[in-house]
Amino acid sequence: MDLLSCYRDSARRLCARTFAPTFAPTLLTALVAVVSTACVVSLTGMPLPAQAQTQAPMPAPAQNTAAQTITDLAGRTVRIPATEPHRILLGESRLLPAVALLEGQDPLAHIVGWQGDLPAMDPQTYHAYAQRFPQIEQIPLIGQSSEDSVSPEKALALKPDLAILSIVGEGVGLHNPLVEQLEATGTPVVFVDFRLHPMRDTLPSIKLLGQVLHREAQADAYSAFYSEHLQRVQSVVSRIPEAQRPKVFIDLLAGAWGAGCCHTAGKGNFGELVEAAGGRNIAAPLLPGVLGDISLEQIIAAQPDVYVATGTHSKSGGLALQIGAQTNPQDAARSLAQLLARPGFDTLAAVRAGRAHGISHNYYDSAYNIVAIEALAKWFYPEQFRDLDVNATQAELYRRFLAVPPTGTFWVDHPAG
Repeated sequence: MDLLSCYRDSARRLCARTFAPTFAPTLLTALVAVVSTACVVSLTGMPLPAQAQTQAPMPAPAQNTAAQTITDLAGRTVRIPATEPHRILLGESRLLPAVALLEGQDPLAHIVGWQGDLPAMDPQTYHAYAQRFPQIEQIPLIGQSSEDSVSPEKALALKPDLAILSIVGEGVGLHNPLVEQLEATGTPVVFVDFRLHPMRDTLPSIKLLGQVLHREAQADAYSAFYSEHLQRVQSVVSRIPEAQRPKVFIDLLAGAWGAGCCHTAGKGNFGELVEAAGGRNIAAPLLPGVLGDISLEQIIAAQPDVYVATGTHSKSGGLALQIGAQTNPQDAARSLAQLLARPGFDTLAAVRAGRAHGISHNYYDSAYNIVAIEALAKWFYPEQFRDLDVNATQAELYRRFLAVPPTGTFWVDHPAG
């Protein structure tokens, strides 16, 4: 399954769950599958290359003396053992960047399996990790880039002592039988959310990861960093009346939908990042849920003050924003110009005024969305945020919390005219 198909499937399931008045009824107790020990996959460690950059020392892991009961982002009560996990299963490999925030210089040490969505849908980030940690290629896959591709047998055979899943995405969902099967073996299963409601759920998800990984000090440090930067933005935008805030259109995976226009975020996802940065999302009143489509005619009628395209580093050669890790600024700028040359987009005042921009699509499901919020705020209010250095924020994030440097281009501007 390719990126576009995965994203379409994800958007469909996301909207379906948004409209659902309640979660599905509790599943009947599943019979536990007997897993042959011959299926158990044991991982051998590989020596790590020399550290790529200087990084501030991470706090020592907190030592808990007793098991604790926590509530995950799906509202489920989960009992967490007193000892830190050593065999972690990620429902989506794109959860790696979030886990890496808390694991310091050895982010892969305890991951025993995941889905193949990271190399399929964000290959440049995957390659950045592979250069620093070649053993990433040996992590077993329990599926590809969709929930339907997940093999419960492969997941159970890995004998994880913790499973971390996303409420919405391409991985194992809330009502997948594998959840009960894992819990029946004594494996704690927790759900996080960086995608559905990022402004509500990012920091609680980080706190939850700190608890289940026994990395509370690291989670507190990142939460403080995030909150400090968010407060700087909101202390400015909170003083701007609603009527004076710019109208914004977010063109998700711009150009990737062929002749169709345009896929966007409404009440949630990137739409929440727009609002946090002080913008008015023109799609919010037009869509009933989190994600959906609006027409070019609706965009022209709304005349947004700011246009923002999202994209990834596509190798297909098709019309798309080339941006993200391991992408050079020239390719990003050229691809944005090509998108803005589509028929009808030259009628947008935002394009004519030089208020058209591009940003990495991967912020739509990322614990690093504070960087996107700062970039958006600087685009919305260039005078008020003329001293805001988004590059410095990103550099600090990677320097303090991550083992892989931020090589690439993650946002780009298009000049007027």
